[in-house]
Amino acid sequence: MLRSALRLLPLAAAALLALSGNVQASSHREAPFITTSPKVDASDFYMFRSYEAGRDGYVTLIANYQPLQDAYGGPNYFAMDPNALYEIHIDNNGDAVEDLSFQFRFKNTAAGIALTVGDQSVGIPLIQAGQVANVNDTNLNVAESYSVTLVRGDRRTGTTQVVTNASGGASTFAKPVDNIGVKTIPDYAAYAAKHIYSVNIPGCSTAAKMFVGQRQDPFAVNLGTIFDLVNAPVSVITDPTLIGAVPNQLAEKNVTTLALEVPISCLTNGTETVIGGWTTASMRQARLLDPNPKPGHQTTDKNGGAWTQVSRLGMPLVNEVVIGLKDKDRFNSSKPKDDAQFAKYVTNPTLPKLIEIALALPNTAPTNYPRNDLVTTFLTGISGLNQPKNVVASEELRLNTAIAPVPFAQQNRLGVVGNILAGGNDFAGFPNGRRPKDDVVDVSLVAVMGGLCMANGDTDALKFGAACKPSAVPLGETSLKLHDAVDQAVVPLMAGFPYLNTPVGGTK
Repeated sequence: MLRSALRLLPLAAAALLALSGNVQASSHREAPFITTSPKVDASDFYMFRSYEAGRDGYVTLIANYQPLQDAYGGPNYFAMDPNALYEIHIDNNGDAVEDLSFQFRFKNTAAGIALTVGDQSVGIPLIQAGQVANVNDTNLNVAESYSVTLVRGDRRTGTTQVVTNASGGASTFAKPVDNIGVKTIPDYAAYAAKHIYSVNIPGCSTAAKMFVGQRQDPFAVNLGTIFDLVNAPVSVITDPTLIGAVPNQLAEKNVTTLALEVPISCLTNGTETVIGGWTTASMRQARLLDPNPKPGHQTTDKNGGAWTQVSRLGMPLVNEVVIGLKDKDRFNSSKPKDDAQFAKYVTNPTLPKLIEIALALPNTAPTNYPRNDLVTTFLTGISGLNQPKNVVASEELRLNTAIAPVPFAQQNRLGVVGNILAGGNDFAGFPNGRRPKDDVVDVSLVAVMGGLCMANGDTDALKFGAACKPSAVPLGETSLKLHDAVDQAVVPLMAGFPYLNTPVGGTK
């Protein structure tokens, strides 16, 4: 039975989260190269059974890019890169190789809006010439559009088919302009909603939903404090009554979202109900800069050569705070099937030792090295919850599509871990996929400092190894009380697709 199998989950989920470590933001600017190419920087990846009423037969996939957008960032704002390839990959047989890839390509077209000034026609400097309310609005001086291709098999050599609009069959979709402000777009929510499409996915008999556009960043975190060597009193972050004591530093930031809501049967394979997912971005190998660019839009650079992956994100926060600095770019360019090369960052994680330094609490890191419990849980999924039958060890976000979704109000903010502790019935949350409400930060803090071994006990009850026991946890029960003082559960979200909230506007 699922419930008996889930006796493993306090540990297993913690193990999975411990790999994310004391992570206080998802993958925002997580590797040296990606800081130079923010348009292809993936910040968060979500994958969950849709919990909107009447949509429980679907899986929602959300890939966020371009983190830390300031709403006032005009006059060009945050268009996607037409020279990049953005992808969402699905592994539906557990072999660590993509079986389905949704590929997004963007195009930004200048309308050349001009005004007559004296006896001259002069192009305007802004991306809008007036109020915007409709799809492909004539007042937009730059029109953003995109296309989506489904690749079955290898993402570069597999069979490709085009995703089309269920209304009319078009293969090009308009993307809403970013939330410039209330004078330009008086009702941004209504404007953005016009860009939610019903789409036909090749080989899928039921229509899916799709949205691409700016959203409010759904991640909550005490960002500056954490990266300033956890500049917070221990008395605060170990007191459960102070969850939500400080403001969310990402509350006024936006991201760009690629969202799909796909029928479950179009993602799964045979009787296997578990799918793995991750998102990547790739750029062309070569780039030439023209010292004398021609008039037009984005004419300075010319790109060519093979696609080269520069961003990768499955489980939250792995590259940001688990992978060593010298291997961060390598991880972003890697594939799940090759993850054995990064195993030492899991078996011998540095984060507990860094927390000792940051909080001036020597000898508080768990001592059960090597952390083979983390390797098993993180790279395979959890038996009885989200482990594929024929799994190959690899880092992916894994979701058991057979587990029913839970309405938003009843979701446990600590995912499966919190649900088990509360004796509830919510098995649809992190690490079984990831929902926007799941507070992966707080669970991670508990796990990295020993919550895993506190649960395993002295009898290896959860089969994570005899060395993983309470005596290996210097913090003892305190390890179960850690949090970052920011509450993920109060982040504003929508009740249905695309779930993430209307973006913050340049003016209000």
